[in-house]
Amino acid sequence: MTQVLIDDNREPSPGEPLYALKGVTRSFTKGGVTVNALRGIDLEIARGETVSLEGPSGSGKTTLLQLLGALDTPTSGQIRFAGRSLEDESDSVLTDIRSREIGFVFQQFNLIPTLSAAENVAIAMVPRESSHVKRMARASDLLGQVGLAHRLGHLPSRLSGGEQQRVAIARALANSPEVIIADEPTGNLDSTNAGEFLALLDDLQQQFGVTIIIATHDEDVASHTGRRVRIRDGSIASDTTTAL
Repeated sequence: MTQVLIDDNREPSPGEPLYALKGVTRSFTKGGVTVNALRGIDLEIARGETVSLEGPSGSGKTTLLQLLGALDTPTSGQIRFAGRSLEDESDSVLTDIRSREIGFVFQQFNLIPTLSAAENVAIAMVPRESSHVKRMARASDLLGQVGLAHRLGHLPSRLSGGEQQRVAIARALANSPEVIIADEPTGNLDSTNAGEFLALLDDLQQQFGVTIIIATHDEDVASHTGRRVRIRDGSIASDTTTAL
């Protein structure tokens, strides 16, 4: 993985949090009206934490998730990720960070319907692994780790919702990311598959030590995380550590 130096040209400290947000705001103009989606967010997330972002529609939860995923930049304030300030980076650098260091899991799974399960995982490795053979071998290994070794050649249409979500998790892990960001990951799953998804995240977090950030409306999902951050009207209303 290419190491990017932070603004003061020093290597990130081993004790430095994975994320450090200071005074982060995000405003939009909609129909000539300014909408303040985030209002001065201060937040630190340590490596290896499992964090839920909770809040009703319009609270700013999704906007915050997009900033953490380097999908957007703040209107003001600072976002440091793995020792660098994201708000100052170019689009090309942010694209590289997203592809190499952040894994995404979405509510709709976002699998390519014409590719097999293994191919859907392998395609995430194209930016950093040129060998098709190596990509497919790692994809097979990852799918085996999420319990889908018997589904490598299946198209998404032949997979259940829970199996598609497992493919999405394997894809998110493809490039050994620092963090997995999940947006309402159980929204399209029944209670049984949702429970299996949470158990799988536990296993993977313990195995890989990856940081997990989940935006959710689901109380069961939120209560399963080690830390709960509640967003209201663009601000952090509460930030609590839970006993698991």
